[in-house]
Amino acid sequence: MAEKGFVPTMGALHAGHAALISAARKRSNHVVVSIFVNPLQFNDPKDLEKYPRTPDHDRELALAAGASEVWFPTVEEIYPSNPELVKAGPIGEVFEGFSRPGHFDGVLTVVKRLFDLVQPDFAIFGEKDFQQLFLIKQMVRNFNLPIEIIAHPTIREADGLALSSRNIRLSSEDRAKAAIIYKALNSSRDQMNAVLASEPAWKTDYATIINPENFKEEFAPKQRAIIAGWIGGIRLIDNMEYKE
Repeated sequence: MAEKGFVPTMGALHAGHAALISAARKRSNHVVVSIFVNPLQFNDPKDLEKYPRTPDHDRELALAAGASEVWFPTVEEIYPSNPELVKAGPIGEVFEGFSRPGHFDGVLTVVKRLFDLVQPDFAIFGEKDFQQLFLIKQMVRNFNLPIEIIAHPTIREADGLALSSRNIRLSSEDRAKAAIIYKALNSSRDQMNAVLASEPAWKTDYATIINPENFKEEFAPKQRAIIAGWIGGIRLIDNMEYKE
């Protein structure tokens, strides 16, 4: 029996999503792409309301990239009753979790529900949402789910900005300024915050180097630079393997 691949998304698909779908298709002819804007992971109702929705474009892009099925579930399908939240635990409460309380509980709850409904053999997630990826892998282990979680490298614009559905909300001026994030990720540990501060339009939430095994700010054989903040009122996050 052929493997079933799964790429869960919140829509507003772009070339980054297409890369995930294409990678899944290279492994299997059966690739399900879900498009569902999950209300549980938004702690700001205005952010949920503003989240871009482009269903016709999404279906076209997903099929062109190799999806065999594009699924637009309703809230009622995903949450037929009051959902029991999947708790993210301590790592879900730092960095993105600290700035967006309850966010990762909402993410894990919907991903677990999607996994239960789709029953995939493998699922692909982008490394741009690095903390999310870590927590999904942890959840799969905790629930002993028979699903392989595959990480896909971040897809970037020519100037290094990570592709994100939120980018389309940036003005052309702010879009150009957002390249400061990639510049900071490529700087030294001591210079990262100074590089970000050199762009007045950028407001830093966090910018640091972590041990990717536990999200602590400590030296480790492998390290990760992580950055989050706002430009033009739009929250952007990014990360990259850090080498001294």
